[in-house]
Amino acid sequence: MQPTSPRSEFWAGARDIFPLIVGAIPFGIIFGTLATSNGLSAGGALGMSALVFAGSSQFIAAGMMATNAGWLLIVLTAFVVNLRHLLYAVSLVPYVKKLPQRWKIPLAFGLTDEAFAVAIRRYESPDPSPFKHWYYLGAAIAMYINWQLCTLLGVTAGQMVPNAARWGLDFAMCATLIGIIMPYLKNRPMVWAIVVAGAMAVITHPLPYKLGLMLAAIAGIAAGVITERISAQAPPRPTGN
Repeated sequence: MQPTSPRSEFWAGARDIFPLIVGAIPFGIIFGTLATSNGLSAGGALGMSALVFAGSSQFIAAGMMATNAGWLLIVLTAFVVNLRHLLYAVSLVPYVKKLPQRWKIPLAFGLTDEAFAVAIRRYESPDPSPFKHWYYLGAAIAMYINWQLCTLLGVTAGQMVPNAARWGLDFAMCATLIGIIMPYLKNRPMVWAIVVAGAMAVITHPLPYKLGLMLAAIAGIAAGVITERISAQAPPRPTGN
């Protein structure tokens, strides 16, 4: 049975995002640990999680701080890495464009890979519930609370474990993101975007200041856009009787 009220939609969103929250827990803890070990104060690490709320960008920023990269380069790299959120936003526009501004602002702030993955599936479901934005809000708030708690845990308890990052716990976030994108590998633009971005990330890995991540993001987005335009211009294939 589909949720039929704001409250039921809200809690359904919080429930459905839980498996993705589990995958994000080690990532949040390691961010808290790395941020403080790389020069951020406990307040700075917690403030970044509270105000930025962008796991991959925060992780990249913490790593770049360790290499003494300039703030302009850090901000630019984080901006490019987060360009994928523009694609998420475009996909959500048809469903949220009629909402009042008091809804659009918090939903935009809560737009993460995980929240998008569960929200778009709910929006695309055939039932005509008028409260699907409550589902999105429930998923976003659940992920937000989890991220703050995990950052706090990393800042306070993570320092007790020497070199926690070397345990490779951040692989859990990689596995989570792979699980998120797999259902969307249904068209050539998405496939080419992922293949090109992955190849570029491997090739440019030796570059300093995490520049390879920025180049990989740009290359992946460009590959997806170009492939989509080529597909749109191609004549339709004839269908047999």
